[in-house]
Amino acid sequence: MTASIGERAEELIADLGISSPEELDIEAIAFDSQVEVVYEPMTGCEASLVGYRHRAIATINPSGVRGRERFSVAHELGHWHLHRGRSFRCRVDDPDTNLSSDRVLEREADSFAAHLLLPRPLFNPMIKSFGKPTFQQLICVANDFETSIMTTALRLANVNTQPVIVACYDRNGKRWAIPAQDIPTRWRLNEELDEDSFTYDLLHYGKECPGLGKQPADVWFINNDAGEYEVQEQCLISTKGTALVLLYLESSMFEVGPDWDVGRKYNEHGSYISRKKPAVP
Repeated sequence: MTASIGERAEELIADLGISSPEELDIEAIAFDSQVEVVYEPMTGCEASLVGYRHRAIATINPSGVRGRERFSVAHELGHWHLHRGRSFRCRVDDPDTNLSSDRVLEREADSFAAHLLLPRPLFNPMIKSFGKPTFQQLICVANDFETSIMTTALRLANVNTQPVIVACYDRNGKRWAIPAQDIPTRWRLNEELDEDSFTYDLLHYGKECPGLGKQPADVWFINNDAGEYEVQEQCLISTKGTALVLLYLESSMFEVGPDWDVGRKYNEHGSYISRKKPAVP
C-alpha cells in the first residue's frame, strides 16, 4: 500500500530518531534529504527549489520570523520528496494563501510540511493534555515546535482528535474553513459573520476574545435546526485584516441525521430540483 503524504513526512522523523520538539532541526532534516538550505533575499516569492539528480538547493527568503522560515523549508522539502523533477517558486510564508487556492501541488507540500514540523507522535499527546485547546494553549505549542499559530491551528483540525473547525473570516465573510474529518458534513458555516459572534466584535470593534465562549450554533451555521445546539468559539487576529477562528461542536451535533435542506434548491411549489442532468435518450 502506498504511504500517504503525512506518513512519508513522519517516516523521515522516525528514521532520524527524533523524539522531542527540540530535536526538529529542519535544516538538518533537509541536509539528510540532500537538500541544501540557503537564506537569501528574494523578490516575488518566499522560497524556491532547484534540484539536479539526487541533490537540491532550497532558497528561502529571510523573514525574521522563525516559524515562517521553518515552514518554508519544510514546504520545499515536501516538493522535493513528492514532486521531484520539477522546480518551484513558492509563496509559502502563509498557508492561508494556498488554502484559498486550488493549487494541488502547493497544498500537498503544505500537508507534508505540517506533518514534518508537527508529527503526530509528538503533537497529539501535547494536544490531548489540554482537552479543548484554546488559542493561548496553541500558542504555547507553537512556541515549543517553532511553528506559526496558523500552522498549529490547522494541524489541530487535521489530526482529527477534537470536534473542531478552524476557519478564517474577514469583514466580508468566510475565506476558508478546515473541519476535523469526523465533523458531519451536514453542518454548513455561514458565509457572512453574524453580528452576535465574538469574531464580528473582534474584526469590527477590536474586542479581544480571551478564551472559549459558548454561542448558539445558529450564530455560525446555516442549518435550520442549529439553534437547538451550542458551540464554543474563540477568535484571534491573524494577517491582513482577518481573524482565525476555533469552533468546537458539542457531542449531540454528531448524533443528528443529515440535513436534507442545506444546499438543495426548490421550485415555487416546494418540489426539490435535482442537480443531476437528465439522461440523454
